[in-house]
Amino acid sequence: MSQNCGSRYGQGTVLPWQDRRQGARQAQNFPVFTVEMPAERVDWSAGSVPRSVRFGDTYYSTDNGLAESRMVFLCGNRLGVRLQDGFHVGELGFGTGLNLLACLDLWNTSRCSGQFNFTSFEAYPMRWRDMQRAHAAFPEVSSLSAQLTDHIRRGESRFRLGAANVAIVYADARIALPECRLDIDAWFLDGFSPRCNPQMWELALLREVARNTRAGGTIATFTAAGWVRRNLALAGFKVVRQAGFGSKRHMVVGHYEGAGTSGSIRTEPSG
Repeated sequence: MSQNCGSRYGQGTVLPWQDRRQGARQAQNFPVFTVEMPAERVDWSAGSVPRSVRFGDTYYSTDNGLAESRMVFLCGNRLGVRLQDGFHVGELGFGTGLNLLACLDLWNTSRCSGQFNFTSFEAYPMRWRDMQRAHAAFPEVSSLSAQLTDHIRRGESRFRLGAANVAIVYADARIALPECRLDIDAWFLDGFSPRCNPQMWELALLREVARNTRAGGTIATFTAAGWVRRNLALAGFKVVRQAGFGSKRHMVVGHYEGAGTSGSIRTEPSG
């Protein structure tokens, strides 16, 4: 199952990711972007919760970012029962890296065996010191945080972190994702709020998300904005609005049945 991401950008670092169908290790290639990406300016006026100066939005819930990640992305994609050797998580918006830490923590506490793949797209990377400061609010993942921020400090974008084979594509997903051929099992759609960052929720990009999703793959996101749900449905996902985390009334989950299938929207009944 060779997966490639971008001949336009040149050959990336080869990682020995495991092909779960063949039981053999296959080379998987990702682009290396030689243009230095500008580090994102972060505002800490909200205390321990970082806010993007560019987008005027926090990176995660002010209630509890790690709990939000677990509810929205892990539970929303049913990873508690799906995460297994060879599983591939895709993400739009690496941000603080908290979703990766939550996923790794789930893997460790579930005592899974093998390894999984985590591919994330990030156009405005956070400085490692800001990342470290954000993680300080979540001591339960402090060991994983130290390992992750060490890789980021060294400027690495392709690395092994515990059981995770991590590939961070530092580029605008609208440019990079069309160059990819991925078989994603579960997507974390974690761009900033559609009100602040509408580009991350455009139909063209969500169609690329669908194209890079295997049949039966899932998506989850914190936003339940009507136009985002409609775009996800138009991209081919069957989406469901359900109760959100903390002060957010709703979130969205969905699944993809494969190319040529039509999407739909429904609301999960409350109670």
